[in-house]
Parts: sequence; C-alpha cells; structure tokens
Amino acid sequence: MPPRKPAKPRVPAGPTQRQLRAGELVRHALVDIFREEEINDPILIGVSVTVTEVRMNPDLRHAMVFVEPLGGENAEDVVKALNKHSKFVRGHLGRLIDMRFTPDIHFRHDESFTEAARMTRLFDDPRVRQDLTPDEPSDSWKDED
Repeated sequence: MPPRKPAKPRVPAGPTQRQLRAGELVRHALVDIFREEEINDPILIGVSVTVTEVRMNPDLRHAMVFVEPLGGENAEDVVKALNKHSKFVRGHLGRLIDMRFTPDIHFRHDESFTEAARMTRLFDDPRVRQDLTPDEPSDSWKDED
C-alpha cells in the first residue's frame, strides 16, 4: 500500500467564529465610546457616527472598523479624523473590552449604504422594473386545445 500524502492545511473560507465574536465585542464597545466620549476634533463635533461592522484579523490584533456618518456627509473627512484619533479611541477601548490584546483600529468608510441607494435607484428605473414585474398571463395557450 503506497504511503498517504500529508493533508493540506485547510484555509477557512471566511472569518472564524472567534473573529466574529471579537468583532461584535469591539463594535459594541466602540458604539459606547462614540456615544459617551468627546473626541476633540472640529470635524467630529456634532457628527453622529454609525459603526456598521468590525472585521478582525485572525490574530485579533488588528480591527478594520467600517463607519458611516449620519447622512453620509463629509464621510472621507470623518474617516480621516477618526483614523487620526484612533490611539485615543483604542485607549478607551482597552478599558471596555476583556481581551488579551487591544486591537489596533483602522477606520474605513462603509460603502454599502451608497451601494444600496444605487441599487434602489436601479430597480426604480422603468426599463428595469418591466423585467421585474411578471407579464400578464395570456389566454393564447387555451385556444390551442
């Protein structure tokens, strides 16, 4: 009998349960930080930020935080300001979460809202709508009997 070949290591197709759990923990803590702490930056004064998703690296040392400012205005400026103050936010995050390491935080604008609005506009187009609604059933098949 020939020797068996060693099995190839399996690479997970998506995030692990551990990454998802840690991402939700960080997301909830960031929501609390943005609600309770005041970040001293003129761009962030009076801006409500929605934390839509947190993606953790497999080692849980880096977190990609997807945010959307309320109304979607000045999104790029808000993301730059948040990245500028990420160490301040990370310091508060370390006090709120119970993890071995406090992850480095990188903020990105969440494009899913823009994409959803684009899709809605596309579906509202009359040319597309005619393909989405079923045609009226015709009685022509009954005449063939």
